[in-house]
Amino acid sequence: MIVRPPQHWFFMVFTWRGSVLSSILPRLALNLAFALLVVVLHGWVEGFGLRLSIGPFSLMGIALAIFLGFRNNTSYDRFWEARKLCGGVLIHTRSLLRQAITMTGRTPDDPRIVQFAVLLQAFAYALKHQLRQTDPHDDLARLLPLATAERLAAAQFVPAMVLRELAQWLADERAAGRLSDILWQSMDENLNQLSAILGSCERIASTPLPYAYSVLLHRTIYLYCSLLPLGLVDSIGLLTPLISVFVAYTFMALESIAGELETPFGTEPNDLALDAICRTVERSLLEMTDAPQLPPALQPNDQYILT
Repeated sequence: MIVRPPQHWFFMVFTWRGSVLSSILPRLALNLAFALLVVVLHGWVEGFGLRLSIGPFSLMGIALAIFLGFRNNTSYDRFWEARKLCGGVLIHTRSLLRQAITMTGRTPDDPRIVQFAVLLQAFAYALKHQLRQTDPHDDLARLLPLATAERLAAAQFVPAMVLRELAQWLADERAAGRLSDILWQSMDENLNQLSAILGSCERIASTPLPYAYSVLLHRTIYLYCSLLPLGLVDSIGLLTPLISVFVAYTFMALESIAGELETPFGTEPNDLALDAICRTVERSLLEMTDAPQLPPALQPNDQYILT
């Protein structure tokens, strides 16, 4: 996720880091080259009676902008839902640990409470690794006993297995008489909420926007931007390359941003900062167990990207 301090409006015009310009620059260069070719050959082509007016492009541009706006809104909805789900992990893990401390009568630094807190941290990291399709072993081994970490890391759905460990912890406390049926049910509801968050995140990660729709929009954008110089050259002449590249930048950049937001759990600059969210969960839960020292909060790198 790109995290930058507020900038003056003038300097934002020339911002490079954090924009998608670098990824679409080769395509804009091709558009510029074609627009220059159209200007150079304009007089020669006119001799064959081949002329295009700007009218059809105006109508096509309006329709294309509407469809592109729908694409961006859909992608941002996925991004924002994913962010709310990640925030829910922090909310429900805090609630579970608070209930474990206050409802069982144990002290915050009790080994059983620390074990429960560590399992909650492991759930957050396991969820991150499953969504990013990376290996959770190192984080699990850092948090859990080695035998437990290896057993959980070998599973296909590691976060679900961590939830089972948390449920077993609640069952043990209930069997020991430290949790009544009502209190156990209250804590189990928070576990159900974590399970719902897991399922919702899996739904977003495994269900992209329909491919045929993305292909149609992609083809239309590039065909429109390629033909645009032919419609502009009669009306604006030498300014055709400038205006053509500006319009192409707008459409191509919006499509590129939508493509990044569509998969919010990845490692692109505009994706969610799952590493920072997991570190926040870890720091918060450690503080609730009166840990003497907290790991430092993650900060953006020199590219203003928070992972």
